[in-house]
Amino acid sequence: MDTLPRIKKILRDTLNLGDRAEKLTADSPLLGGLPEFDSMAVVTVVTMIEDELGITIEDDDLSADVFATVGSLAEFVTQKAAA
Repeated sequence: MDTLPRIKKILRDTLNLGDRAEKLTADSPLLGGLPEFDSMAVVTVVTMIEDELGITIEDDDLSADVFATVGSLAEFVTQKAAA
């Protein structure tokens, strides 16, 4: 599964980033990097990931490290999907 494009799409749709989402790379910061990415957005993004990718994410699985960059979020999702 190529997770990075799927995560970018979820971020685009959830945060209403429009064309700005195309500029996101694996190294793009999320927390502190996107003004739209606040605590409510985190909840919405996690819910969208669970719904679209059919995985369950527990609260204990989440940390600031997961949301450091687009790539760290994609890697986290890849690992959850493989488990």
